[in-house]
Amino acid sequence: MTILSEVPALGIRAGEALGSIARRMGHHDPVDTILAVLDALPTAEAAYFIASEDNTRTAFERPWVSVGSDADAQSTETLFAGQPVHPRSFGTFARILSRYTRGIGGQSVEECVRRMTSLPAENFGLAKRGYIAPGGYADLAIFDPSQVEDLATYDNPRVYATGMRHVVVNGQPALSDGVPTGMLAGRALRRSRNGFDAVR
Repeated sequence: MTILSEVPALGIRAGEALGSIARRMGHHDPVDTILAVLDALPTAEAAYFIASEDNTRTAFERPWVSVGSDADAQSTETLFAGQPVHPRSFGTFARILSRYTRGIGGQSVEECVRRMTSLPAENFGLAKRGYIAPGGYADLAIFDPSQVEDLATYDNPRVYATGMRHVVVNGQPALSDGVPTGMLAGRALRRSRNGFDAVR
C-alpha cells in the first residue's frame, strides 16, 4: 500500500509506502500505522497493490471484459493538480493499447479499442456512443499504435501517456497534434429510462 495523501502531522510525503512509514514510526503492525494516518487525516487516500498481472491477463482473455480506469481524469496544470492520484488516472488506456497489443496480451489493436469503446457503451446503455456511425456522437481518438505508451508510475503518477495525436469530443477537437485545445465539449450523462442522456 502507498499513501497518496500528504500527512504533515506525521511527516508523511505523498507516495510513501506503508511499510516504510511503519518502520519510521516504530510500528510492528502496519494496521497501527494506518490508524495513525487516519487519525491525523481522516480523508487520506491510498493505492493498494492487490492486483496480479497474471489475473489481469487471464481476465482480459474473456471477450466480455471491458476496460475502465476506476479513476477520475485529472490535469497536471489545474487547481486540483496537487490532489492525490493513482497512476491509472493517466495510464490505463495507453497501457492496454501498448502492453496488450505489443507486449504480453496478444490482442489486436482493434480488439483493445472495442473493449474501451463499443463494449462499455453497450453495457451502460450509452446510445449513439462507442461506434463511428452516422447520427452518432463524434467522439474519436486518433493515435499511433507504435508510439502509445503509459508513463505514469506510483512514484510519478502525473505523467501523460504518449502516442495520442488527436481527440474529438462531441465533434469538437479537444487535442490537436498532441496539444490540448482548451475546448470542453464533453457533457455529463444522466441515466434515463432508455439509457443515458447528455445533460445540456
